[in-house]
Amino acid sequence: MTSPEASTSSMTSAEDLRKRALELQLLEIERSEKIKSREAKKHADFVEDFFRKQIGEAERAVIKRLVMKAAADGKYEALIYSFPSTFCTDSGRAINNNLPGWQKTLQGKAKELHGLFEEIAKPQGYGLKAMIINFPDGMPGDVGFFLTWEPPVD
Repeated sequence: MTSPEASTSSMTSAEDLRKRALELQLLEIERSEKIKSREAKKHADFVEDFFRKQIGEAERAVIKRLVMKAAADGKYEALIYSFPSTFCTDSGRAINNNLPGWQKTLQGKAKELHGLFEEIAKPQGYGLKAMIINFPDGMPGDVGFFLTWEPPVD
């Protein structure tokens, strides 16, 4: 038989377990902060790109691919762009309520994309629908721009 002293000396102390649990909690907090920091940087980069840069050839190529894929699938519209409704001057209210003049609430690349639509796509028979595409916590989330090519109704 082993003595009680031998069995307690091989057992990890409660203090050591508490320290280990605290170390693990601190590691999880550090990991969470790194993820938040990375997400904040990603969001800041997106905001910078949306408000400061113009639509480039790469984005135009993506839009063209989306349209061609939708057409190949027999569809008459394609989601070509999305952005947070908070980027509209009214936080997406006019778009959500389908109010006339919703285009005036656009900013940044959304405004530029609408201008390109008016200049290039509309004269070729395309339409553009803007709508709120998600409602996180019941509030308007992202705006989606849908390029449409539905046949005219007689």
